[in-house]
Amino acid sequence: MKLGLLLGYSGASMDVGMNRVLEAERFGYDSVWTSEAWGSDAIAPASWVLAQTSKIKVGTAICQMQSRTPALMAMTAMTLNAMSNNRFILGIGASGPQVIEGWHGVPYGKPLKRTEEYVSIIRKAIRREGPLEHDGEHYQIPYRGEGSTGLGKSLKSILHADPSMKIYSASFSPKGVENAAKCCDGIFPIFMSPEKFSLFEEPLNKGFAKAGNAKGMNSFDVLPFVSISVGDDLEAARRPIKENMAFYIGGMGARNKNFYNDFCKRMGYEAAAVEIQDKFLDRDRHGATKAVPDALVDEVALVGPRERIRERLADWKSAAKERKVDSMLLRGATIDDIRLVAEEAL
Repeated sequence: MKLGLLLGYSGASMDVGMNRVLEAERFGYDSVWTSEAWGSDAIAPASWVLAQTSKIKVGTAICQMQSRTPALMAMTAMTLNAMSNNRFILGIGASGPQVIEGWHGVPYGKPLKRTEEYVSIIRKAIRREGPLEHDGEHYQIPYRGEGSTGLGKSLKSILHADPSMKIYSASFSPKGVENAAKCCDGIFPIFMSPEKFSLFEEPLNKGFAKAGNAKGMNSFDVLPFVSISVGDDLEAARRPIKENMAFYIGGMGARNKNFYNDFCKRMGYEAAAVEIQDKFLDRDRHGATKAVPDALVDEVALVGPRERIRERLADWKSAAKERKVDSMLLRGATIDDIRLVAEEAL
């Protein structure tokens, strides 16, 4: 099983944490990942990490599609990949209406259709098989709509890029996973249980069938986010993970449009998902955190004493042997955690 390190996005201040990155590279980790919400962006820290490393791959989990035109995203990805000896992985996502319309001030649109168009345009730009053209619902290249001069010209990228550069999607809803299986190279679910791969299997197979060309799990990567919290006091170790899950399940989206809440229900925790959201939206964060089931945390995270984490890693390694997981992306890992997981998993 490959290992990756999640750096996340900034809080009030920005610190990439290069000491953790360099330790992960030294211990043989395959990748490190940046992200963005409505503070720090994903590209600047990815560039920073690529410039200070030599072997580890660097990806974005995620770049918000609506914040950049697909052509600009293609230019950025091609540039970083070329400057890093093909070590950059592009991870994209639709985010949610509250962020896209509330922060970026642009329409949220149809996430599945946008993803399909966005990835198609990026691939066309990278492959250089002809001048870039696209006539879709979200994007039109060259642009001929309202306000255009009529002078737009179909262009081919000046930069010759690696057409095999991977594009991943932050998808975990059934339709999102199916869409990603059709047009992307992998997904990184924010929550995943190695025993519940069936939540992904059917939509993956549907997407592979639509893609054709014998596409399947042998050419598609699943890279779940796996939080880690080491400590002899199990309840205390679970607490920070519960706080984070309560934020996503309860507050990352509107009451009737929260993808994380929906996924929690599909995992079998419907009553808990409702309670977490009710309490979070009523500004009872403590109550929302308490409502996160211990069993849910134990399914999707590495938590507790070191021996307990070693035992759980064996389950993840079994899933990797069955090609249900390509790489585990550690979230919240300290340098000691990086070493512990490397010693057990690599």
